[in-house]
Amino acid sequence: MKRLGCSSHGEEDIRIHPFFRRIDWNKIENREVQPPFKPKIKHRKDVSNFDRQFTNEKTDLTPTDKLFMMNLDQTEFFGFSFLNPEFVQHV
Repeated sequence: MKRLGCSSHGEEDIRIHPFFRRIDWNKIENREVQPPFKPKIKHRKDVSNFDRQFTNEKTDLTPTDKLFMMNLDQTEFFGFSFLNPEFVQHV
């Protein structure tokens, strides 16, 4: 069901919105625009720019139950080959 006043042109709806009227999308796509703010980081995993409210929260890790993992539908990842070397555990 389509809501009144909403279109379904996706990305184009954002590009033509009056709020973004001064954006040169070609320069953005070609990475020719300097960001207005570049956070200073000490290392690749530096989280000092995030509020401590979030960095102090306990993490919920993926279940490690092997039977559960074996029964997950993995077809969504067919052809996916990237493994982030920083997060791959070597056994």
